[in-house]
Amino acid sequence: FQPLVNNRAEGEREYFPFQLQVDGAAVPVRIRVRGHSRVRVCEFPPLRLNFSVSETDATVFSGQDKLKLVTHCRHYDQGEQDLLEEFLAYRIFNLLTDSGFRVRLLRIQYEDRAGGLPADASPRYGFLIEPARELAARLGAELVELEGFPRYQHDRRHAALVYVFQYLIANTDWSLVKADYAEACCHNIRLLEADSQLRMIPYDFDVSGLVNARYAFPDPKLRIGRVTRRRYLGVCTEPEYVLDAIRHVRGMKAEILALPATVPGLKAKNAKKAAKFLDGFFERAENEQKLLKNFESSCL
Repeated sequence: FQPLVNNRAEGEREYFPFQLQVDGAAVPVRIRVRGHSRVRVCEFPPLRLNFSVSETDATVFSGQDKLKLVTHCRHYDQGEQDLLEEFLAYRIFNLLTDSGFRVRLLRIQYEDRAGGLPADASPRYGFLIEPARELAARLGAELVELEGFPRYQHDRRHAALVYVFQYLIANTDWSLVKADYAEACCHNIRLLEADSQLRMIPYDFDVSGLVNARYAFPDPKLRIGRVTRRRYLGVCTEPEYVLDAIRHVRGMKAEILALPATVPGLKAKNAKKAAKFLDGFFERAENEQKLLKNFESSCL
């Protein structure tokens, strides 16, 4: 494993051969490190699994090509709890809309015959993220890559839901401007086109207040001090769309607050803490007009 996790340099990452055993079936797979910010802070960075389609017949990975695996990042229990809380963020968005990446939780036993893994690296939870092409096919849409985000050619109703969701989980690690390392828009947002409109799909929630990872710090330009402080970063849009999004999220309050307790492996105290943090949004949202005015005063 050590050569794999040490092979982090952008543009020089190599695939290494591994074997994945699931339900008694052994599946050959090539694996490499992936990601940007987490590569710098994680002992055990996120991975990309690359399957040979011919080798996955009659397995749970049948038809799969490349899959993103989110890992526990650091070899201590809280690193794994952070991962489960990020998984929770994806599941919350899945409750709110079908237009989001689906995720599947795994319990993984990592083995290294060379003995390069520390004892606390395994077993650990991880989760797979739905491939973007499969997401697009499921929604009858197409993936698009643009240098900039067209403010007036997107699904503004869905966009408002994304803005409110990001505020719900206190995530400011996203932008409709491309990141320095990227060639296309946007930062932690994938764009799909359906019916001549763009739809934004959020991902990567490890720097959100809901997760509150030890390595997470907000952009100093936001002047919020810590990631657990909510800050609205939505684009200015018609207030009725934002109000509808607030009401949609409020209408799912019971389901959202019940979700943390259903995440396998998430400790009871952390599930309770997550539910309490999410409830902070619902307390603010009781006064819809006040929250809407707050959003309107800080929209971009």
